[in-house]
Amino acid sequence: MQFTLPAHITALYPGSFDPITNGHRDVISRAAKIVDKLIVAVLDNEQKRPLFSVPERIEMMAEVAREFDNVEVDAFHGLLVDYAAARGATLIVRGIRAISDYENELQMALMNRRLRPEIETMFLMAGEQYSFISSRLVKEVIRLGGDIRGLVPPVVEAKLRDRILGERKA
Repeated sequence: MQFTLPAHITALYPGSFDPITNGHRDVISRAAKIVDKLIVAVLDNEQKRPLFSVPERIEMMAEVAREFDNVEVDAFHGLLVDYAAARGATLIVRGIRAISDYENELQMALMNRRLRPEIETMFLMAGEQYSFISSRLVKEVIRLGGDIRGLVPPVVEAKLRDRILGERKA
């Protein structure tokens, strides 16, 4: 069986992005160089009790991704592979920070392959400077009064300060 690359590759980079970190931005930057079109898809899952609403996360992501001509921002709910197929994406991009990420991501990739074998998953290793950053950790650090400069894009830092530190004043 011979594998040939499609003439046009549309990829999907899904996530909660609550909040967007510089690690997410790094994956977007690198994936955008590899594919023709990258759809950054914000997960609409209220069961996760997000800090920011889907429209707020889309707005922040659009600001962060505006420098990339081939990146589009959208939201989805339901099965990722169904959304990918509906958008014409043949590739799912996932960022990996550590071996613990890999185990979970591998399970999801294999399930996605079972559901939609025509859609591949590509793992991008986190840049060394971002390998420890997670959205959960960023929220915890700012809640405890720590410095998050350099961990998130400036627009996200401002929104986090308003949301978390502004709530303390009220």
